[in-house]
Amino acid sequence: MRAASLLALVIGTPLVAADWPQWRGPNRDGISKETGLLKEWPKDGPKLVWQASDVGAGYGAVAVAGDRIYLTANKGRDNEYVAAHNVSDGKQVWMTKLGNVGTNQGPQYPAARSTPTVDGDRVYALGSDGDLVCVAAADGKEQWRKSLRKDFGGKPGAWAYAESPLVDGDVLVVTPGGAEATLVALNKKTGEEVWKAKVPGGDAAGYASVIATEAAGVKQYVQFLGKGVVGVEARTGKFLWRFDETGKGPANMPTPVAADGFVYTSAARLGGGLVKITSAGGEVKAEKVYLERDLPFSLGGQVLVDGHLYGTNPRALVCVEFATGKPKWSEASVGAATPVYADGLLYLHGEDGKVILAAASPEKYVEKGRFTPPGRPQAVHRNEKAWAYLALANGKLYVREHGALWCYDVKGQ
Repeated sequence: MRAASLLALVIGTPLVAADWPQWRGPNRDGISKETGLLKEWPKDGPKLVWQASDVGAGYGAVAVAGDRIYLTANKGRDNEYVAAHNVSDGKQVWMTKLGNVGTNQGPQYPAARSTPTVDGDRVYALGSDGDLVCVAAADGKEQWRKSLRKDFGGKPGAWAYAESPLVDGDVLVVTPGGAEATLVALNKKTGEEVWKAKVPGGDAAGYASVIATEAAGVKQYVQFLGKGVVGVEARTGKFLWRFDETGKGPANMPTPVAADGFVYTSAARLGGGLVKITSAGGEVKAEKVYLERDLPFSLGGQVLVDGHLYGTNPRALVCVEFATGKPKWSEASVGAATPVYADGLLYLHGEDGKVILAAASPEKYVEKGRFTPPGRPQAVHRNEKAWAYLALANGKLYVREHGALWCYDVKGQ
């Protein structure tokens, strides 16, 4: 008995690793099932494995599958592309052009915005001008291509397209925006149209990414559009419901959080709101549960852990009860940031460039470490911040800030 206990102490908690194949991780919720990770960081942060200083401009996160990292980037305004890099050293393996940088972005922050989605031997990427391309994961060879603007009459928002495509079974779901095809489902192998959803109001696309969820007995796709959050039937694209009270901000960016028939959305200057999706007499509705100004609403989004929502506003990291919106605590040690959860911990990438580790506990804020990546790039545009989402894959933490990418080893001993 003593020998077995001693062996357990020596070995420690085994590492359970996983890929990060799309925006916000395996289930598009900012949550990783990895275990055996460092519970606390050294003063200067975890071990830096490598740093790539020129992966191309862009605000999108990275996807990681197997021995490859995938990202979208741009060099200038006429070359936006999807690229693969080695996990081992960050060096580029291949790149495939998507199109031009979105022409309607104006003078503010013109750059690549989305995160590629990896599905088996294929990668799906959306350019900021609406160029949707499927390529082979091995070599980047183009398989098929669509234009959200030209093929579907798409209507992007003021800052162009920023969505990361969703693969769900045999279909690929994206959001052209506009009156005729607000959302579309395509055959993921061929790009052929399966259905298109006409959402009342003909919203322009927002900057969030669509999610799949089950609510009111119906599998549906939920998306935060230019005027509000909507749900459509996954099988047919039939419009089901909408809620506009969190859709009146200047930029609808955070990806919705859904659980147990509830959907949370948030926007700058408005706060966060929860709706319950119900069904009666064949009609699906969204019933407001709460809408509060001081709830998490930063563009980095939120994560839901054990009934508690963690996210930030420009002033603090906040923990609230998901079902009620009741605040548990607020900590000003970090302002606006993107959160990732794994192994009882929150990984936060602040808009100021800092990376922070904290306990995911509703009792109180407990910080476990923080650092600033070395050699941060100079801002390309006025008021530019560190907006890229983190990625956690196979014991490695990936931090991107515009043209730079850092890989850190966060495995426990």
